[in-house]
Amino acid sequence: MSFAQFMAMAGYLLNVIGIVVCLVGLSLARRPSRRTLGYCLAGLGFLIAASPLFAQLFGLIPPPMPASTLPPG
Repeated sequence: MSFAQFMAMAGYLLNVIGIVVCLVGLSLARRPSRRTLGYCLAGLGFLIAASPLFAQLFGLIPPPMPASTLPPG
């Protein structure tokens, strides 16, 4: 399995995990004593959720091909 296939398959999972980590971080940030940790976790959650898009943006994996393209001819 190539890295592109793995990222396509894991994209939804990474989005869900990233959103959960971000929400946990924002919940921690409500307490003044845990504010820095909460903001760091929220930023980490965003990076996890956006990692498939960043991989496409930086050219690590190719963008997905539409399923409806027909071969010429």
